Amino acid sequence: MKSKNRREFIATCSTGITATAVATSQTLARSSRRAMSVALIGCGGRGRNVAGVMARMPDISITRVCDPNQKRLAAAAKELQVNDQYAVADMRTVFDDPTVDAVLIATPDHWHAPAAILACNAGKHVYVEKPCSHNIREGRLLVEAARRNNRVVQHGTQVRSTHMMIEATKLLHSGLIGDVLAAKAWNVQRRRSIGFQQPSSPPAGLDYDLWTGPVPWIPYQTNRVTDGWHWWYHFGTGDIGNDGIHDLEYARWGLGVEGHPNHVAATGGKYFFDDDQEFPDTQHVSFEFNEDGSQKKTLIYEQRLWSTNYPHNTDSGVEFYGTKGQMFLSRRGKIQVLGERNRPIEVKVKTQPQDTNSHVADFFDAIRSERPPNADIELGHMTASLCHLGNIATRLQRSLQFDGRLEQITNDEQAAELVQREYREHWGVPA
Repeated sequence: MKSKNRREFIATCSTGITATAVATSQTLARSSRRAMSVALIGCGGRGRNVAGVMARMPDISITRVCDPNQKRLAAAAKELQVNDQYAVADMRTVFDDPTVDAVLIATPDHWHAPAAILACNAGKHVYVEKPCSHNIREGRLLVEAARRNNRVVQHGTQVRSTHMMIEATKLLHSGLIGDVLAAKAWNVQRRRSIGFQQPSSPPAGLDYDLWTGPVPWIPYQTNRVTDGWHWWYHFGTGDIGNDGIHDLEYARWGLGVEGHPNHVAATGGKYFFDDDQEFPDTQHVSFEFNEDGSQKKTLIYEQRLWSTNYPHNTDSGVEFYGTKGQMFLSRRGKIQVLGERNRPIEVKVKTQPQDTNSHVADFFDAIRSERPPNADIELGHMTASLCHLGNIATRLQRSLQFDGRLEQITNDEQAAELVQREYREHWGVPA
């Protein structure tokens, strides 16, 4: 896209942001125990849940809530005990408020990166739900915004702060099962159909223009909004971005790869559901890593959204394969280690499910300590990019070559176009 558009985006993001807001937030980062004011942006179930965890933390107050859906906005204000005058529809009002120190972004996926960039440019620290982006390009722009503004940005993949996962990953990296060369992650569950619908008028109380925000306009349709947005190319990232991203996070972590894959291949599609969903209900993606000519490693992602049969009786997990054994690990709180010839190995790792409380606590400690959080946005961008590459490969049924340094698909022009997207000009264009 044209460089002019990039300048317009930066200018738009900075509108209404005063030097006072930035200075206030910088002062906060240097303060050890000053109370923090946090705004919730996106008042669905996940947003209210994480905001509730934050509200129970010492010296943390939820002072603003924001959502273009008036019903959800009112419910969040009541639940989080926020004064009605601080319950707003337009997030730009929140960013203009110098008293807000940090924001929790729990919007639909298409808003994650644009909202987080606006927040960083306004001097706010950010906890952004997964996936941190809707496409690879805007994910990189978010990383740049966090670094440019010296903001803490925590990605909502709480496995990074879960003690069990930290300890298990240390064991993998210590050589417990030898050199880990391959991992297989799965996301298997039975979803529901979203049916077939036609465009209609938005319901009273929903500002659909604000809800759509920076992306190109398409007519309102009931199963494109509320929970249905996950399954549309325009707004969501499919279930690999919605749920599978958690397992891809610790699969990539345990495998010990830090950069992007250089090769991606996929099969899949809609094998089961006959409805409006655009993303696949069945997906098998293979990522090959060969960073700087080093040891090749493979990560496989498997998804079936029509099944209740899964490995290890666990809907969500990863198997790591090393030269001297195997580890099964699940964010559901399960671990099993086998040595060569499937010899059981006992490990002293306390099991626990993924831990949102510790992840939220880490976010605020990172702000106060002026350090990167456990799920720093660079890590989040790398894992979210796996979701985007997997979706592109599945959508086009192509094998892709990816240049991780340039973050570009190099062997397919049509696929390369999907690394970014178009935006509505009046919101500014990430370029």
